[in-house]
Amino acid sequence: MDIQLQDPPCRVRLVVNARARRFTLRLDPAGDGAILTHPPRVPRRDCESFLSRHSDWLRRALEKAGPVIAVAPGVQIPIDGRMRTVSHQSGRRAPELADDEITLYGRGAIGPKLTAFLKNRARDRLAPAAKAYAEQLGRKVSRVSLRDTRSRWGSCSSTGALSFSWRLAMAPVEVQDYVAAHEAAHLVEMNHSDRYWAVVERIMPDWKPHRAWLRTEGRKLHSYRFEAKD
Repeated sequence: MDIQLQDPPCRVRLVVNARARRFTLRLDPAGDGAILTHPPRVPRRDCESFLSRHSDWLRRALEKAGPVIAVAPGVQIPIDGRMRTVSHQSGRRAPELADDEITLYGRGAIGPKLTAFLKNRARDRLAPAAKAYAEQLGRKVSRVSLRDTRSRWGSCSSTGALSFSWRLAMAPVEVQDYVAAHEAAHLVEMNHSDRYWAVVERIMPDWKPHRAWLRTEGRKLHSYRFEAKD
């Protein structure tokens, strides 16, 4: 269920959480409006009242987050943390990445082509990095998959399967390596206890600035829309 606000213009997704005891308002990590989490059996009018009281906070948060960016020729997009201008040409060739440009070829929309490129790039970096960190810990990665997740950059299952957001291909290389180390550490500790962070520290002593980057800059990676038609 959604609430469409007029001031500020914003779609708010309502999420019921059985364990919630209060309202929690946050921006959607995917860059699509906001999310209001609330306890069960809360009337819609109470949600609307809460949003009205916190409209100033929401307006400031949206302004700070910046606009949604539709991928198209001429648009700049980060790859490995460096801004590149998107270019599209005819012909049947593999994408070409230069210092300041990414060139895509062939007919059809640019969005899916660029998505495929980013997925391959993310897999080529994250899979071997995660396996190398796991080897340092005496563990094995059973499988690596890529998704367009909203709430987390990676995950680890009890069977050793790791999953990553392919949007990490847009982040700086050091940040990508941190997420690989972060998930590999879960092969030892399936939690975020002090013991877990000691494992992270062992394989990546300088992890803190990379985690901080994700917290302050990571949402911007979700602001790019790859469904745009060219």
